[in-house]
Amino acid sequence: MIKIENVDIYGWKAAVRGMRNPMNSWDKDDSIIDEYGLDEIGENNLELMKNLVKAGSDHSKFMRMITVTLDITAPLYWWKEFDTYKVSTVRNSCSTMHKIHDKEFTLDDFSHEQMTTITESMLRNVITILNVNRQEFIETKDKFYWWQMIQLLPSSYNQKATVQLNYQVLRNMYHSRKSHKLDEWIDFCEWIKRLPYAKGLICDD
Repeated sequence: MIKIENVDIYGWKAAVRGMRNPMNSWDKDDSIIDEYGLDEIGENNLELMKNLVKAGSDHSKFMRMITVTLDITAPLYWWKEFDTYKVSTVRNSCSTMHKIHDKEFTLDDFSHEQMTTITESMLRNVITILNVNRQEFIETKDKFYWWQMIQLLPSSYNQKATVQLNYQVLRNMYHSRKSHKLDEWIDFCEWIKRLPYAKGLICDD
């Protein structure tokens, strides 16, 4: 399971300006961009953008200025792979260390859509044990019970984070993960394809 919310995209104006600096070609800027964001990229700018992307990451540095912020809720096993992308990313997550006991665990706190009946039954048992230890921790404040939750927590537990990315990072993610075995990566790449001007800048298909 992966959920994407609160998407903001900005930096187009600086990206276009920076893209044209090397050749002093600002007079060819034909985009309609106000001070708050993007209205429409002109044909001249879009053609140059695509050509620079085809020329490689050294030539398409403008992509790093197109910033994307969003909230992602996904299982811990997906976040473990997401953290491969350390460059030009920022992630502020909800804390399992400090807030794991804040609410009762339910089945919906976990990604379980691919589980068989037997596997889901085992997960339900784990949830019961987590809740027993949660209650003991709340009542006693004994860290022993906190450890029971932290070390038992399955990697299918869904964690929410606010993330900052850019178009160059998203291009790397898309081409590395678009055929991944995890459904979460497939869904994430489908979301990438729907971003403004993704075709030609991020996706080649």
